[in-house]
Amino acid sequence: MLAQAQAPAPTPAKSAPAATGASRLMNPAALTAKAPDLFKAKFTTTHGDFVVEVHRDWAPLGADRFYNLVKNHFFTDAAFFRFVPRFIVQFGIPADPKVAAVWQEARIKDDPVKQSNKKGTLVFATAGPGTRTTQLFINLNDNTGSLDGQGFAAFGTVTEGMDVVEGIYSGYGEAPEQGRIQAEGKAYLGKSFPKLDSIKSATIVSPEGAAAPPKKTMPAETKK
Repeated sequence: MLAQAQAPAPTPAKSAPAATGASRLMNPAALTAKAPDLFKAKFTTTHGDFVVEVHRDWAPLGADRFYNLVKNHFFTDAAFFRFVPRFIVQFGIPADPKVAAVWQEARIKDDPVKQSNKKGTLVFATAGPGTRTTQLFINLNDNTGSLDGQGFAAFGTVTEGMDVVEGIYSGYGEAPEQGRIQAEGKAYLGKSFPKLDSIKSATIVSPEGAAAPPKKTMPAETKK
């Protein structure tokens, strides 16, 4: 239902040195910063912008994982590849297959469900207990009855731009194959599903200073 595809385990990637930019994403084990108790992330997409507010106390492990993904620009160019009207819209497979490969087994433990799957909530998809990695969905309806009991722990909610979320391109439904997105990335979706909306950028917008280190310690190549 809300599963993330289980593809064959990839060949272990060579260890990447600590670095800035995209190379940080090649070492999931290093991206374990603790999220603020409350923060907001802004998504700029091909359909418009929306903002999510994350409450760490709702689901700490999920909030921390999401925080690290956003801070390190994991979602850039990632598509909204699954849209089920009046149910969910799903995203979180990166555009670059090399990045997808190293995160495929970077699992986090489950959080207990403290907040219901109400309309607008942000939740990690799973492939069973203990399998959350990077895929997420936003509830397009109040799915409390069907999802709360299955262990889907909401950790945030859309506070601005829910109309944008609901208007994301839905014409392909569930047709894009998750295994092929993992293996081929943006090239597969661009060729076979060119109308899909995608994320231009996702950034931490509050609290101030959470999105990046102080300027005096920021390597020059990471400045925008």
